[in-house]
Amino acid sequence: MKFDRRSFLQLSAAAAAGAASSLLPLRAFAADNKTVRIGYQKSSTLITLLKSEGALEKKLAPLGFNVSWHEFASGLPLLEALNVGSLDFSADVADTVPVFALAAGAKLVYVAQEAPSPTAQAILVKKDSPIKTIADLKGKKVAFAKAAGAHYLLISALASANLTFKDITPAYLSPADGRAAFEKGAVDAWVVWDPFVAAVQRQSEVRIVADGSGGIADYQRYYLASVPFAEANPKVVNAIYAELGRAGKWAKQKPADAAKVLAPVWGLDTATVEAANARRSYEVRSIPPTALKEQQKIADAFYNEGLLPKRVNVFDAVLWKPAV
Repeated sequence: MKFDRRSFLQLSAAAAAGAASSLLPLRAFAADNKTVRIGYQKSSTLITLLKSEGALEKKLAPLGFNVSWHEFASGLPLLEALNVGSLDFSADVADTVPVFALAAGAKLVYVAQEAPSPTAQAILVKKDSPIKTIADLKGKKVAFAKAAGAHYLLISALASANLTFKDITPAYLSPADGRAAFEKGAVDAWVVWDPFVAAVQRQSEVRIVADGSGGIADYQRYYLASVPFAEANPKVVNAIYAELGRAGKWAKQKPADAAKVLAPVWGLDTATVEAANARRSYEVRSIPPTALKEQQKIADAFYNEGLLPKRVNVFDAVLWKPAV
């Protein structure tokens, strides 16, 4: 299935229907130009930490800004909301998501990225599965979320074994549905990211066939802002960037404390959260043009598989330059 702007909007609408905040409160806040509207997902770790302690509210109050929070089911509708002006800032989304947004004509600013976390997503099989290597996936049914980082991990892993996407039978499933299908034996393998990887590892007998190590998939997550908001409010964007960096350092230095905050939000025990967080870098950094090489690889891979309607040159994207 190719993703043009229409299909991008359709996906956005479908996922947004299950999001915690509808477009109604987004429109209400749009009239207040002193409110930063931040979109996030449940798995947006650093934003969740900042939200839980009211850190951004404290940081932005001296600049005359309030904060409103809007949870989305996935990254695609989040970036569409950002593109159409319903949000000002996006918490981290997987590295595949901006590529699809750019292909749909979105005008976004790349604010920051998290350093690579290649082991934070993986191709899983049951412990007794005959699948031992990536090559063994040929002819098998594999579950994963379409347009997610796991989708690219699968494409890149198959290529490393001289296979193509046509060599497997895809099952496009959300993480929750993917796990259900995996545990029932309806699929042969499941490709997903943390904390879902950590959860199934602790609760079931599974094996990792491959993760993103060895140059297969860096798995970098990105923070973005709308072009108009970033241009009009550079001090606010800089303040958010600084707080994300602080939260990332704290999460790595105090893993047990971070897990206590995140566990009830994610609905997981603290040990599982710690295991998941250990595989994430949480190193928030600015984005020099050279850092977009992986984004270009992703764009090219999806285009070559017929999943993007046109070639995307990510080096045309707008990069934020945080104040020193």
